[in-house]
Amino acid sequence: MDDEITVLLVDDQDLVRSGLRRILRRKDGFAIVAECADGDEVPAAVSAHRPDVVVMDLRMKRVDGIEATRRLAGPDAPPVLALTTFNEDELLSGALRAGAAGFVLKDSSAEELIRAVRAVARGDSFLDPAVTSRVLSAYRQAARPAGPQEPTDLTARELDVLRLIGRGRSNAEIADDLFISEVTVKTHIGRIFLKLGLRDRAAAIVYAYDHGIVAPR
Repeated sequence: MDDEITVLLVDDQDLVRSGLRRILRRKDGFAIVAECADGDEVPAAVSAHRPDVVVMDLRMKRVDGIEATRRLAGPDAPPVLALTTFNEDELLSGALRAGAAGFVLKDSSAEELIRAVRAVARGDSFLDPAVTSRVLSAYRQAARPAGPQEPTDLTARELDVLRLIGRGRSNAEIADDLFISEVTVKTHIGRIFLKLGLRDRAAAIVYAYDHGIVAPR
């Protein structure tokens, strides 16, 4: 299928990779192009197979998922979806700082994992709502603060878009909520990032929480 999402699986447990293979099936639009048992294998696998998404465990023996994600940094790098357990907030905040596009819990449903992979494949972020507030707190404490910025730098529509990003909405969902096109959403997001000096959606979510644009639930 031409529209398949190609995936690289990275986990040091055979059983976990086997379970992921059973969920990310070809009939649902996925193709597992390669597997890695440790983070040091990831750059070569990405170079050889050019996956659309890397599904990355964070705890591995030789090179952990944070360092492996950091080594993939670059304009042509595929998005990384971090796999974690419920109590790994600090690891997850580290993964976000390293450039991961999002995270999903290992005990999430198959439907949630599929939704997460599809989200990062189309350029969105995916932050599992079960631990998002805790991870954002850890992210804020460790993140290097940018210069002071005021939300009033944004237009009313840009503020609407930032608020929806903070609530975890995808570009398509933002477009539906605001009755605008996805192209327009992307334009607004680009301007938001430029005006506020933000690197990515994770930083935008942190900004939205820190400035009261989105209230913690």
